[in-house]
Amino acid sequence: VQLQASGGGLVQAGGSLRLPCAVAGRTARDYDMGWYRQAPGKEREFVNAISWSGTNTVYADSVKGRFTISRDNAKNMVYLQMNSLKPEDTATYYCAARVADTRGITHFDSGGIDYWGKGTQVTVSS
Repeated sequence: VQLQASGGGLVQAGGSLRLPCAVAGRTARDYDMGWYRQAPGKEREFVNAISWSGTNTVYADSVKGRFTISRDNAKNMVYLQMNSLKPEDTATYYCAARVADTRGITHFDSGGIDYWGKGTQVTVSS
């Protein structure tokens, strides 16, 4: 499975960005999907996740109410809509996939991720 995230860039605080992630090699329906991010000098942190069907989502407190994860299984795509961006959202954002099973997405831990995409840089200026 290959994951290709794009859409990063430079945006002013308060602005918006949408990051698409294309899933190739297998059908996206086989995977719970999510986003992580890593800022310079910091550990990679969980952003959000969505179940294989799109029915369930979970968010980190830091992005709740501002970011939205969605998916279109027919197009093998996952999306991260980021609104009301803050300078502390500056990071490299990574798309992640985990084989869908009975675990659910409540604990979408980095150690359980099966596939990582190459990151896309998001920079929010103050």
